[in-house]
Amino acid sequence: MTEAYTNVPGQRLDLPEPEIAQRGTTVNGAPFKIVGTTMQAVNIQIGRGHAFYSETGSLSWMTDGVKMDTNLGSGGIFGMVQRAFTGESLFVVNYTTDRENELITFSSEFPGKIIPIHLTQGQAIIAQKDTLLIAEKSVTMSIALQRRLGAGLFGGEGFILQRFEGPGTLFASLDGEIVEYTLNPGQRLLVDTGHLAMFEPSVQYDIQMVKGIKNLIFGGEGLFFVSLTGPGRIWLQTMPMAKLAGAMMRYLPKAEGSHESPGLNIKLGG
Repeated sequence: MTEAYTNVPGQRLDLPEPEIAQRGTTVNGAPFKIVGTTMQAVNIQIGRGHAFYSETGSLSWMTDGVKMDTNLGSGGIFGMVQRAFTGESLFVVNYTTDRENELITFSSEFPGKIIPIHLTQGQAIIAQKDTLLIAEKSVTMSIALQRRLGAGLFGGEGFILQRFEGPGTLFASLDGEIVEYTLNPGQRLLVDTGHLAMFEPSVQYDIQMVKGIKNLIFGGEGLFFVSLTGPGRIWLQTMPMAKLAGAMMRYLPKAEGSHESPGLNIKLGG
């Protein structure tokens, strides 16, 4: 990576290239490159036989040989309803080409990491809503229903999470840095709801109320934790978008005449 560039009048302007975070190939053979550090983008080289999909509005740029097809997705009307529940757009966009060496690029909307997830046949991952950036057409996306009603009412991310099943590669857009833990059978970790990014289907997910009246009222951490019980791997994100947005709200100018309630402000989650 070039750390500096020169700008001499009358000469070519050469800007530094972004840092390459990762190179690789998808399960179905499409080369990709993830560039950047905190605001990343993924460049995918597609050719004949490759097919990808994303939610609408996700594309950053592409070469003119790429064909876009906006549709209801593989699940039709039912799939559209599922995407609405999980916070995704109602429609999906398919990307194909009848040429070789075409390019599609997708960028993250928030400081964080773009993670390629390679799934074999029957392998699955469960993730927070809005995780999907782009995926190969062979990856199926569905909703993951939790068993207990409490998870749906108070879980921050809700009782409906996204389940992705292979074969194929999907690119997940996660907030902040990513921390991985491997839980042994019966081992449990309590997580602030917004920090949960992904977990393996073998991990049990539930909601637990924060213990202690003083913790509930004055702790500032919300009323509920996500309870994750092994066995299996989990991935946590260090800077949830909702938490950062809440912190920034305190510094935004308020409309004239507006005022905050003098009472206690208690968060339900996130």
